[in-house]
Formats: sequence, C-alpha cells, structure tokens
Amino acid sequence: MASGGNRWRADCLGVRDGVACRAMLMILKAVHVTSVLLTFVSFSVRGAWMLSGSQMLERAWVKVAPHVIDTILLISAIGLMIQIRQYPGSHAWLTAKLVALVLYIVFGSISLRRGRTKAIRVTSGIAALVVFFYIVAVAVTHSPLPFVRTT
Repeated sequence: MASGGNRWRADCLGVRDGVACRAMLMILKAVHVTSVLLTFVSFSVRGAWMLSGSQMLERAWVKVAPHVIDTILLISAIGLMIQIRQYPGSHAWLTAKLVALVLYIVFGSISLRRGRTKAIRVTSGIAALVVFFYIVAVAVTHSPLPFVRTT
C-alpha cells in the first residue's frame, strides 16, 4: 500500500469534479477486474480444451477473443497507472506485476502452443496459473511479496 494515503489519488485527465473523478476511476477499475476474470476463464477453458484435444481450439473466435480481452486488460491497466500515478520502476508492486506478466505470457504460450509434449504443456499451464494468482495477490496487497507479513 502506498504511504500517506495517496494510493488512490487520481489525476482524472482534467476532470475537476471529485465525484466524476471517482466514478471514472471505479469504471476503469471495473473494466480492468472484469478483463482479469475473462483472461483467467479464457486461459482455463483453452487449457482444458488443449488437454482433451478439442477442435474448439481451431475456431477463429477462440484464437481472436483472448487477444481482444488482453488488449482491453492492458489498456485499462495503463489507464489505472496513469490515474493513480504509480508506475513500474518507481513502485515495486507494479514492477513485480510487470515481470510476472511476462512470465505468465511465456508460460501460457508454452502451455497452449509451444510445448512439445503434453507433460510440458501441463507443467507450463500450472506455472502460468501460479503466476496469475501471484499477480492478483500483488494487485490486491500492493506488495511484491504478498504472502510475506510485514509489521
């Protein structure tokens, strides 16, 4: 959590009304959280289809939808960073999320496409899910070590 209670101090891109500013921030956060949930569901379903050898993975919408969801997720994340004025490199929790995001993408890619054997794909899929839950924990706690209690 940021010190001094400035965690949610928002710029609001020129919006001067505090109520409108908070509403805009809440909408942006809702879009972001919804995108996170959709990303999780999309990855999990595609992973199950991969394990079962389903032909659903070959459908055009299955190949396109995750990219659309992830683009919305990334845009909303950038919007939130700008709104709360916290950035990777200067805030450890956002730096941790960014590094973990790269790991999630690598493991997810191996799991769904690049893994040569089913064992490699399953192991990578589990690793991707572990990293995903780490990212969520970092986002909730605003700490790069979300499972370590500090006093």
